[in-house]
Amino acid sequence: MPRLLHLDASARRASFSRALSAAFAEEWRAAGGEVTYRDLAADPVPPIGQAWTELCDHVLRHAVTDIGRYGEAVRTPEQAAAWAVVRPLLDEVVAADVVLIGTPMYNFSIPAALKAWIDQITFPRMSLAGRRFVVACARGGAYGPGAPREPYDHQERYLRDFFTGHFGVDDAVFVSTELTNSLVDPALEHLREEHASSRDTAEAAIRPLARQLAREGAPLTGPARGRRRLDPLGGAGVWTEEGTSAASE
Repeated sequence: MPRLLHLDASARRASFSRALSAAFAEEWRAAGGEVTYRDLAADPVPPIGQAWTELCDHVLRHAVTDIGRYGEAVRTPEQAAAWAVVRPLLDEVVAADVVLIGTPMYNFSIPAALKAWIDQITFPRMSLAGRRFVVACARGGAYGPGAPREPYDHQERYLRDFFTGHFGVDDAVFVSTELTNSLVDPALEHLREEHASSRDTAEAAIRPLARQLAREGAPLTGPARGRRRLDPLGGAGVWTEEGTSAASE
């Protein structure tokens, strides 16, 4: 039975990213999959500390690449306390076939709560290859390929680069609802239709994506592996290669 690790990082209890990730998880359950849920905003992961860095140093110094052996690095009570934080988080990731992250864009990047989780679970030269990452995003503006604000996107770009460069996962899927600030910012009010189109596109795509990934071993349809995103302004269910579609703010 396929396993999903579902994370939410939005500080808002009712948010677009939470709604998207919840729809994915609901469809995953309906397809017979198991779900482990963690709310990183309501139950935040603590930031890393000195003892965590010592665990990383041991893993690096002794060339430990087997995740199951990370616990051997514990030598002191402080390191044991640090490992007690890391271990359940890491166990959830290792057990998952798919990691689903619901996250907003905050200040062009990701929430501190999500970054703290990433820091805690990440060790030198670790690999999560074979797992899939799906990110359900919400962004106040438009940051897709061709948009004026595309250079300021340090949300999708950071996560995609991190998954590839550190975890060895190069086929992460991003489904985004954009221009959410048009609902509250008078200066963006004229873009509400574009936001609604973006939201409808994301909602139309997230459930079929969950059903597809819940079928164990089923490849994702669409462009070649490597740089997949859903064009949030390009029409419902349209998978595009990064850089082939334009969005404007």
